[in-house]
Amino acid sequence: MNKMSIRLLVLMIVSVGLSVHADELAEKKADLAQELTNPLADLMTIPIQMNFDNNIGLNDQGSKITTNIQPVIPFRLSEDWNLISRTIMPVIYQDDIFPGAGSQFGLGDINMSLFFSPKKPTSGGVIWGVGPVLLFPTATDTLLGAEKWGAGPAGVVLKMSGPWTYGALANHIWSFAGDNDRIDINNTFLQPFMAYTWPSAWTVSVQSESSYNWETEKWSIPVNVAASKLVRFGRLPVSLQGGVGYWLESPETGPEGWRFRLQANIVLPRSR
Repeated sequence: MNKMSIRLLVLMIVSVGLSVHADELAEKKADLAQELTNPLADLMTIPIQMNFDNNIGLNDQGSKITTNIQPVIPFRLSEDWNLISRTIMPVIYQDDIFPGAGSQFGLGDINMSLFFSPKKPTSGGVIWGVGPVLLFPTATDTLLGAEKWGAGPAGVVLKMSGPWTYGALANHIWSFAGDNDRIDINNTFLQPFMAYTWPSAWTVSVQSESSYNWETEKWSIPVNVAASKLVRFGRLPVSLQGGVGYWLESPETGPEGWRFRLQANIVLPRSR
């Protein structure tokens, strides 16, 4: 075998090796993109989600931008169980929602859910978690929060089948302390969701974030559709998402029509 043949053989081997490595990286990227559709994944993430809603208030003149900072932190309780902490810290700007009140900006009420979840799915592939949900009256303006302490049960159940992820998250919050002049909290939250992830690490999802207020007997039902792509900034994986939604039902003073969403989900490294 002459030198030219050896060089060609080496180049072919290197090329095949690089191709296999690229395929493995692409597969890992797609797997991570799908893991991000699982609310109970053993991943430390910081989703930052911005929502725009309008046509709010008695005169349908109000608008609201809610930026939810939503750290997800898994804790390993044992060889068989995880505790998943999911916190929502809303930073809100709203305008002309309350007659004569102008605009408000600041932190809203913090919502924290704690899910006790088995590390392994059931024999049927079902992933589940249950635990408490807590509401803290952290709003920096009386018009940005309920001024109530709240708590209740929460649960998640889902299944990942091939490229599909589907399931539902639910909770119920009752208020137990706070400003007696404010209306009590007695709310049910339902979030069915479904997502499909391609080998290219693109994901399309559809979900609803419906709630029922048992005090006013009113539903709020938005349906959201979004597309996301997992990319890397250096070694840091980030899922970038854009979406649109529509309010199928809302109270008289609630948002109406279309809503818009942008999100960046940052995946943080963690020690093993």
